[in-house]
Amino acid sequence: MVIHITSEPSFVAWLMAATAAFLMGTSKAGLKGLATFNVTLLALAFGAKESTGLIMPLLLVGDIVAVVYYNRHTQWKYILKFLPWMVFGILVGVIVGKDLPEQEFKWGMVVVIFISLVTLIWWDRKKSNHVPTHWAFAGSIGIVAGVCTMIGNLAGAFTNIFFLAMRLPKNEFVGTAAWLFLITNALKLPFHIFVWKTISTETLLIDLKLLPAVILGLSTGVFILKKINERNYKKFILVVTAIGAVAMLFK
Repeated sequence: MVIHITSEPSFVAWLMAATAAFLMGTSKAGLKGLATFNVTLLALAFGAKESTGLIMPLLLVGDIVAVVYYNRHTQWKYILKFLPWMVFGILVGVIVGKDLPEQEFKWGMVVVIFISLVTLIWWDRKKSNHVPTHWAFAGSIGIVAGVCTMIGNLAGAFTNIFFLAMRLPKNEFVGTAAWLFLITNALKLPFHIFVWKTISTETLLIDLKLLPAVILGLSTGVFILKKINERNYKKFILVVTAIGAVAMLFK
């Protein structure tokens, strides 16, 4: 299927799409957890499957800016630990994405996210400094993140959980996530173009119109991130990830 926009989207659709692009920019700038909302809004504006390709060029712009700005904080050891599993999950998502029952998939993601969040909060409450080191932790979270990012650009909740579990400080969290998503989104691009055919001339023209909202979101996100201390940043990620998990059900 190749997406074709045969008529001009309504004002409401453009408003939702612009809001989604703005939130995507703030998320890429460090306010992690907001990505679920931009995915949901864009799906409502242009359709669930179509929006997965529509958002890809915008995500890559956000990734590139985030990498340039936060590159010095990147912790490559965590990327190398997580990335192979996430790539495997992306390949699984390419194969099963067309036929996977959407509602059951959403419920499964929400359950896994909340179990993980409860575990993280429990670790925090007991003042545990334990960092999961077994390969199965990175493997299971990474595979699920890969499947979710391919099917619905919804890996953020799972990468948030992984980086929080690794006890990454704020800037290291953002810089490491920036490179991880630049790599994985670049890998996804050919599948959207040649396999799912969700990127076309029409979607790219829409992306150009939404680009200013992304840039504004990136600037806003960088400004806000500087005002948030380490403790409050962690709480913000936990709360927004939980809210985003519920929002997935309405996508």
